[in-house]
Amino acid sequence: MSLKKLGLAALLSLAVLPAAAQTQTVRIGVTPGPHAQILEAVKPIAAKKGLDIKIIEFSDYVVPNAALAAGDIEANSFQNQPYLDNQVADRGFKIESVGPTVNFPIGIYSKKHKSLDTLPNGATISIPNDPTNGGRALLLLQDKGLIKLKDNVGFKPAPIDVTDNPKKIKFVEIEAAQGPRVLEDVDAGIINTNYATAGGLDPVKGPIARENPKGPYVNLIAVRSEDKDKPWVKALLDSYYSPEVKAFVEKEFKGSVLTSW
Repeated sequence: MSLKKLGLAALLSLAVLPAAAQTQTVRIGVTPGPHAQILEAVKPIAAKKGLDIKIIEFSDYVVPNAALAAGDIEANSFQNQPYLDNQVADRGFKIESVGPTVNFPIGIYSKKHKSLDTLPNGATISIPNDPTNGGRALLLLQDKGLIKLKDNVGFKPAPIDVTDNPKKIKFVEIEAAQGPRVLEDVDAGIINTNYATAGGLDPVKGPIARENPKGPYVNLIAVRSEDKDKPWVKALLDSYYSPEVKAFVEKEFKGSVLTSW
């Protein structure tokens, strides 16, 4: 090979080095438990696509969207569409879903009663105090025949929307993360799967009743609206939707978490 050709080859090899070495850091906000665990499985796959995923855990449902809107993180993975819609409407966040992830059927747990039929009159039931998950809890109670709600109440009913309550159930509204901690103090509690898992509850065998997994409550990955078409978003979704991650979810959670792809 001539010196001229050798020089050209060297220049070309140098030209591709920076591109090959480029890695983009993507900070993703999650709640503790399965969302964080799943992203740990996504990390090595995303790394091959040039993404360095940093998992940032938040202890509640409010801060991750505020952090995303403020630019403190690039994405979050913890919420469903009704919750995101409510946050956008209430707070004006310019963030949106870029793809579904997994579903966590919400459950009714009790340390005092073995079935819904044995709940006494005047039973206390804890429900999350945010509009979306609290509404989800009430819709579950309606689905199980314990209460009736106003017609066309949508996804965010509140206790005031209960029109029929034969057992005179008393609703205790609490922060979602506190569900496992107050279970000793109530007759039953409606608890999101991630918080049930973090609290040592079995989300498959533990509930005395469980939500139908089909419905609007599939979780999602959200980003700022200005970022939704950026290449890293596609790389993140492709990594999340990989066969390896699907196999991890099925093996690790054994039915408590259901994939959407």
